Amino acid sequence: MPKNPTLASLAADLASGATSARKLVERCIARIADPAGEGQRTFIHVDRDAALEAADAMDRLRKANAAPSPFAGVPVSIKDLFDIKGQVTRAGSRALDDSAPADADAPAVARLKRAGFIVIGRTNMTEFAYSGIGINPHYGTPKSAWNRSVGHVPGGSSSGAAVSIADGMAFGALGTDTGGSCRIPAAFNGIVGYKPTQRRIPLDGGVPLSFTLDSYGPLANSVACCAALDAVLADEPVTPVTPRPVKGMRLAVPTTVVLDDLDDAVAKTFERALAALSRAGALIERIEVPELLDVGVMNTKGGFSAAESYAWHRFLLASKGDIYDPRVAVRIQRGEGFLAADYIDLINARRSFIARTEARIAPYDSMVLPTTANLPPTIASLADDKAFATENLRALRNPSLINVLDGCAISLPAHREGEAPVGLMLAAAGGSDRRIFELAAGMETVIRV
Repeated sequence: MPKNPTLASLAADLASGATSARKLVERCIARIADPAGEGQRTFIHVDRDAALEAADAMDRLRKANAAPSPFAGVPVSIKDLFDIKGQVTRAGSRALDDSAPADADAPAVARLKRAGFIVIGRTNMTEFAYSGIGINPHYGTPKSAWNRSVGHVPGGSSSGAAVSIADGMAFGALGTDTGGSCRIPAAFNGIVGYKPTQRRIPLDGGVPLSFTLDSYGPLANSVACCAALDAVLADEPVTPVTPRPVKGMRLAVPTTVVLDDLDDAVAKTFERALAALSRAGALIERIEVPELLDVGVMNTKGGFSAAESYAWHRFLLASKGDIYDPRVAVRIQRGEGFLAADYIDLINARRSFIARTEARIAPYDSMVLPTTANLPPTIASLADDKAFATENLRALRNPSLINVLDGCAISLPAHREGEAPVGLMLAAAGGSDRRIFELAAGMETVIRV
């Protein structure tokens, strides 16, 4: 998989004059337009003229020592789920084609622009963000960066976001994560993806899947890149992440649920990463977390995503249901049978789950687990609905636990160069975001040796 520059290296090059915002935008546009690449399936809309105009503006501001941040002029991609002023938000669907253009940027988009990042375009996604695989029948499916000649799924729902980073079509991406949709595509494309504590970043200006579980987060080429983007999205000061020494880290590996039914390559890579951390001095303890069994029970009727997405989609389904991807529509329609009493039970079950799990993991700096149980399947193999359902659940199982926990988590590439992509996930209770970034920065280079 290609190695791409970090935000820090780009900021240094911009500051020194080694590059310019225009050059960076032109470079990304060329990558998107490459007929041999995945640009046509990765982007639903490319804002070429506006991006070049913004790049020239950032170059002029930098020349006048007035750039709004060190990252001013760096191109980023935006998932099609977000409002961008003057553009139609389609959320990867055709059912919203006749919607009015947004009259304002989503706050997350506005914050990126305020820091000087340049929006290069809108990225492809699973329709309405409702799967962890990344297949889209309306706009095509971008191929994972791995083994491209074969054609593996990119992971979802932020599929285009991940491929835009892996292929150098942008240097940061804004995605969403309701059950792993920043972390799964990161794992399937060998990059870093982050799910923040939900309450830190406003959900306004985005098409919801589940307002209880949705989080907005970055995908990028390194932990430091994600930390910087996360700070901008949360409207917090951007300060460098100080990597924690691996020696003395207290890490818990849950033995309940998350290690079940792993692909051989996932299990092998995960155990090798744990061994590397242990050799470097991390204190790793395998513990039972029986609370994790609760989540499967909570999702028996489709969970929060089914109930809450049905509330949002029910009128649109009635008028344009025939336009929906049937695999998405059928999952949304599960919410039709939800009773108010079921929903109240779900809220109470989640509250109990969070309290008991947080108490269980409190002695540790972080949990460590494979991001997904599976390697990215081939696109062709998922033409069968049963195979799709199986692999979708295997991709979503581990990361979705952290959304139910209301926690924060990061996926790091754990495989060696040339191997199949495997993500290692660090996860902790909500509000532990800075600690997760420091731990991840400390182990980022250790786990791949």
